[in-house]
Amino acid sequence: MDIIKISVLGIAGIVLGLFLKESKPEYSLYLSVAICLLMVGFSVTKLRMLFDNFRQLQQYIPINSQYISTLLKIIGVAYLGQFSAGICKDAGYSSMAGQIEIFCKLSIMVISMPILLALLETISSFLS
Repeated sequence: MDIIKISVLGIAGIVLGLFLKESKPEYSLYLSVAICLLMVGFSVTKLRMLFDNFRQLQQYIPINSQYISTLLKIIGVAYLGQFSAGICKDAGYSSMAGQIEIFCKLSIMVISMPILLALLETISSFLS
């Protein structure tokens, strides 16, 4: 049911933004940012559920907490990167949005490198 709320909120924001773009174009961007922030508010509840599920998963399976925290960092970087790149695209700065997306992808690669190295180490120990 939350997806319906988000979809309706997004469509309403677009319709209002189109009406405002004709009369007050500067307010259209503010409306877009406000709608995005409302959507982030809805997403926070989903992230809480995701964090709780990770904690429960960690209780069932002995997973190193470093891996869980790394995974959560990756999710956070991806989410914030998409959010800020979307706002830049709405404002008409698509080249800046592209740079944000590239930086986020590189950051995710850097954050995930310890997990990749641990995986390669595990594979190497099985092959030896």
